[in-house]
Amino acid sequence: EEIERETAYPDGKVEKVLKNGCHLVFFPNGTWKKVGSDGKTLTITFFNGDVKQVMPDQTVIYYYADAKTTHTTYADGLEVLQFSNGQIEKHYPDGKKEITFPDQTIKNLFVDGQEESIFPDGTIVRVQRDGSKMIEFNNGQRELHTSQFKRREYPDGTVKTVYVDGQQETKYVSGRVRVKDKDGNVILDTKV
Repeated sequence: EEIERETAYPDGKVEKVLKNGCHLVFFPNGTWKKVGSDGKTLTITFFNGDVKQVMPDQTVIYYYADAKTTHTTYADGLEVLQFSNGQIEKHYPDGKKEITFPDQTIKNLFVDGQEESIFPDGTIVRVQRDGSKMIEFNNGQRELHTSQFKRREYPDGTVKTVYVDGQQETKYVSGRVRVKDKDGNVILDTKV
């Protein structure tokens, strides 16, 4: 670009005004700033390689050179972080966070403390504030984990519960109930 005017300041700063209306400011430490001809687009390239861009719509894009991470802040408050390993985090203005991992697992962290993870195979894990966990498998099975038991529900209606003391209870859709002690010994079997 052709330079229209160049000014050197006593502090070592140099400003160049280009004929297209852009302003370039070079600082002694190696940082430089470019103000677009629209006066709204701003790019600052820092001496350490970081780059900050401010767009006309007030979107701010900050690239951290050492970490190879981009942090974008939109005017509505949404923040998106893109990491070099492919992980993407979205931080919403209401406090919700959504993390997409390199393997495409998606984890949602809600403001009320609940969590939801969606795995590439379709498995969904929901964690409540009290620590209880519901797992929905892609084969139709569901599992509930609480501090007192783990319960698996099968698509055919069978429900198997394992209690913290090791006791197991299986309820079949036929009405049959089988209970085993912690060592696996059958202590009740109501064969129908």
